[in-house]
Amino acid sequence: MRTCFVLVLVLAPLLSALPQKASRASFLGAWEGESKCTVPDSPCHDEQVLFSISVDNKDPYQLKLDAYKLVDGAPDFMGTLTCQDHTRQSALSCTGDTSQKDDWEFHLFGDAMSGTLRIDDGKTLYRRLTLRKSRAAAK
Repeated sequence: MRTCFVLVLVLAPLLSALPQKASRASFLGAWEGESKCTVPDSPCHDEQVLFSISVDNKDPYQLKLDAYKLVDGAPDFMGTLTCQDHTRQSALSCTGDTSQKDDWEFHLFGDAMSGTLRIDDGKTLYRRLTLRKSRAAAK
């Protein structure tokens, strides 16, 4: 009996550190963080960003991501991405309606998400993003 108790004490922290399968609701809400450029001498600028993720009213099987950059603390709308959630991988893949053939990918880690933007059919890593769940809402 004592051995079982010791095993539970040792294994519990290890099991809680394993990646958890995300639910769709885990992605929803406001996410705030940094978007850093990765291509030198490009028109890209590092930005503080706010993303608002919600169910797409036109297609309930999709999510939409409204993207804002924060300028002097105020949200400035940049555009909307159409997203697919991949809950088994705790991932979200998105695309915008642009000529650059953009590919946004995000991975969920509890209240944090990391992401990338690839352009040119995935050949060019253009941005890296680090986001945290926020209580703020985009206006």
